[in-house]
Amino acid sequence: MVPSIGLMVLGILLLLAGGEILLRGSVGMAVVLRLTPAVIGLTVVAAGTSVPELAVSGIAAYQGNSEIAVANVIGSNIFNVTVILGLCAAIRPFNVTGNTLRLEYPVLALATLLCVAVVQDGYVGRIDALLFVCAYVGFTAYLVRLVRHQVTNAEKDGLKTEVEGLAPSVGKPSMVWCVTLVIIGVILLGLGAQSTVSGASQLARLIGWSERVIGLTIVSAGTGLPEVVASLVSSVRGRSDVAIGNVIGSNLFNILVILGLSGIVSPLSVQSTIAASDCWWMLGTTLALLPVMLNGFKFYRWEGVLLLGTFVVYVGLLLTGSSN
Repeated sequence: MVPSIGLMVLGILLLLAGGEILLRGSVGMAVVLRLTPAVIGLTVVAAGTSVPELAVSGIAAYQGNSEIAVANVIGSNIFNVTVILGLCAAIRPFNVTGNTLRLEYPVLALATLLCVAVVQDGYVGRIDALLFVCAYVGFTAYLVRLVRHQVTNAEKDGLKTEVEGLAPSVGKPSMVWCVTLVIIGVILLGLGAQSTVSGASQLARLIGWSERVIGLTIVSAGTGLPEVVASLVSSVRGRSDVAIGNVIGSNLFNILVILGLSGIVSPLSVQSTIAASDCWWMLGTTLALLPVMLNGFKFYRWEGVLLLGTFVVYVGLLLTGSSN
């Protein structure tokens, strides 16, 4: 058991390091190419923190481990809403601001509904997967166009600050240096994903848990650490709008891009328990944010505690039936 846990820990550490290096290299390349901070924030940065999940699900799909590939996405989305937003609200209640944020949430809700509908037949085919990816590309293109006309100066300043904080700290970044960072990041992500998937599969066999349970808990929480760190730091600094933006953007990316690309790599079979239970939990936690959006866009401390409690209940039920 120790070697399996060691493989998973090593894999998650490599994923975190690779994701951070890749993100900084990608942001540096975007800066060199003179893209505006707002565009970089809505594209490169929005996708960057979900790269570990992409690596794990992609490798798992390629190796035929559909349970881990799908469970990683579902579990990450549940974890992001209940734990990350729950912690942020419990630490410091906040208001939801931003035109793009208010646009992204309805799209996330629709994407989650689409995901639940697609997996009910127990299969995510290449056509379904291609539809997911095309939807994300189209929506992102629309957001980039929107940002030039409707994003407020405060939002632009926030995105600029976020991008500056992620740019390589070597003075003015050079393209060669940024490309080098991207290559190193990709290599670390590949090694980390391989190690994580292998360790998770071995651990599932050793302790009698299914790969579904491992993917929904340990793997999804481990690959979600970048969002945890980024969101908590933003919350402590009084930028909770960035925290919720990270979560909504990450969850949208998880469904449309990670599930989409994984399904293109290899069509995914979806375990009946995931389709009948976990996907509905994902939809429920996503729709739980609707009252916040309708209640003057205020996120109270008790709502954060309620979300954290929801995650505890979910994991408790999951582990109680871990033989499924």
